[in-house]
Amino acid sequence: MQKHVTSWYSQQLQQEMPIVRYGHYGIALLLIPTAAADYLEYERFQLIDCLKPFIDQGLLTVFSINSINSQSWLNKTMEPAHKAIRHNQFNAYVIEDVVPYIRNHTSFETPIFTCGASFGALHAMNLFLKYPITIQGTIAMSGVYDLTDYTDGFFDEQVYFNSPYHYIPNLSDDWFLSHIRRSHHIHIYTGSGNYEAPHKNWLFSEELSHKNIPHDLQIWGNDIHHDWETWRKMLPNILGNKFFN
Repeated sequence: MQKHVTSWYSQQLQQEMPIVRYGHYGIALLLIPTAAADYLEYERFQLIDCLKPFIDQGLLTVFSINSINSQSWLNKTMEPAHKAIRHNQFNAYVIEDVVPYIRNHTSFETPIFTCGASFGALHAMNLFLKYPITIQGTIAMSGVYDLTDYTDGFFDEQVYFNSPYHYIPNLSDDWFLSHIRRSHHIHIYTGSGNYEAPHKNWLFSEELSHKNIPHDLQIWGNDIHHDWETWRKMLPNILGNKFFN
């Protein structure tokens, strides 16, 4: 399995940002870290090893980036409005920096899918819903799609526009809805065990259904907890059954 690490100075974030690429061909999967973790998190917790069969067959190229949650919603000393600004800068970094990098190492026609677990699931879902031409779908594992779960009671326009549970019910733009609806890959998976939030996933699924947005919701059992063992099972299962079957 090919692995390549590089970095560059992001004008959007005003800091050096590393990225790792695994593989040589196939659809592009962009991994968004959990919580305040870094670009090598998915490798450290052996999730990349679980994807190796798809990578080695040339079905999948994986890209993984740093989180900046510690500079935004998880920063307890930062003004809430500044957290929202930093969040938007992260969105701009992904679209203006990371996506062109992916294009340069795949092709313009290669579909890009975001993927994340826990807080990374919210980011992955939000990026797809906001940029449904640039990103073709998402795999969201063990997430909640209400940003106010992380904002300590703060709510403003920027929180609203980055909180899918809030903006999807009011989304009426036919252009956005038509491009979101044409994706065949909106996958929302969660367990029902410790620290999972199956009811919140079900509520978000209901909002998508009200907008006639096709999606794949699976709520696994009480023995499926909010941890890496779960995600090492989920992601290969989704890819094998929904993408490469």
